[in-house]
Amino acid sequence: MTATTTAISATRGSPPAHRDANVLRWLGALTLSLLGDNVYFLALSWAAIQVGSPTQAGLVLAAGSVPRAVLMLGGGVVADRFGPRRVVIGGDLTRCVVILAVAGVLAVSTPGVWLLVVVGLVFGTVDALFLPAVGALPPRITGPDQLARVQGLRGLVTRAATIGGSPLAGLAMALGGPSFAFAVAGTLFALSLPLLIAVRIAPLPDVAPSPDDDGRAAGSDGTAWRDLTDGLRHIRRDRVLAPLVAVLATSELGFAGPLNIGVALLAGERGWGVTGLGWIVGGFGAGAVVASLLLAVRGRLPRAGLVQQGCLALAAAALGALAFAPSLPVAVVVAITVGLTAGLSGALCAALLQTAADPAYLGRVTAVSSLFALGLAPLTYPLTGAAVAAWGTRPVFVASAAIVALGSVIGLCVRSLRGAELPR
Repeated sequence: MTATTTAISATRGSPPAHRDANVLRWLGALTLSLLGDNVYFLALSWAAIQVGSPTQAGLVLAAGSVPRAVLMLGGGVVADRFGPRRVVIGGDLTRCVVILAVAGVLAVSTPGVWLLVVVGLVFGTVDALFLPAVGALPPRITGPDQLARVQGLRGLVTRAATIGGSPLAGLAMALGGPSFAFAVAGTLFALSLPLLIAVRIAPLPDVAPSPDDDGRAAGSDGTAWRDLTDGLRHIRRDRVLAPLVAVLATSELGFAGPLNIGVALLAGERGWGVTGLGWIVGGFGAGAVVASLLLAVRGRLPRAGLVQQGCLALAAAALGALAFAPSLPVAVVVAITVGLTAGLSGALCAALLQTAADPAYLGRVTAVSSLFALGLAPLTYPLTGAAVAAWGTRPVFVASAAIVALGSVIGLCVRSLRGAELPR
């Protein structure tokens, strides 16, 4: 019996995730929190444009990325030490209080750019704690056989929040400006709290000391630095986690630039304009929704490690082909393919990470994966823009696809990852 299976022994025999009230409470809280995030970000963007120059507005929007990248690994330690639910509740409570206070300030005065920068820094710091804790929650609220289905459901609510957050923010700003939009975001964070408090968490098992911990139990007291190094050692010595993190890091570095700034530059280069860009981005989203729906319905895919690497290889090929699409309709079809294959690969990667990780290290494992996906990958945006300006979209997309394909090759070359399975 694996440590993860032992940790969730209390939830063994739990109903399918889409019928599990505990999982549905968590998904409801996550949806409200994600909606609040989307409304907050658009309100912050609009407020920054109103009170500062374009350069200052960019500074406001970039402020949150700094603490997120610097503190993410520490956030994993906090999640494992204090429990992921407690950290998530604290994160949404902090965001609620801060954002409602900002709404009050905006209602009575016009603040300087400095206040918006402070808000961005606070939210970035909270994100560094919140994201690892959110990733560590699924194995604590349902059985291991439901992790793939939970990832599918999480993907669906994430897309729903992205789609619904923008018009909600626009309506709020039309009715009352940034102040009212911030108030709406704060209310959404507040509404998530009762649901989070009601979520039941399975206890961690008593983990015996192992050589990985220098003779200490995984949950024993120690310094935060010791906890962090233990977590990194746990990843490095695991036959599935180590190659899976390497695959994740490599593929994220390949995907990040083209799927964010690259598609905008491609649409401009081909004369497809903003409308074409919207169709391509919509294609990515549609493919990702289909992938999430597939996992939510099936609950498990056999030979998950091999399927994950195969989907990643297909996503790499589709990413490279996107720059060679002869027309907008073809580009949209290719974008759907990228969203479907990359979405399946990403969801299976998350489920495999949560299955392979020792429960006591879930926060730290999630922190490492989140660091690559959300902390370091965005640093490729300016590099992608400069490369497209120098050589055009096709060489850049091909090079990025090669990086993604390299991640797939790494995974396929590791037998333990290639043969990894999700619990039945």
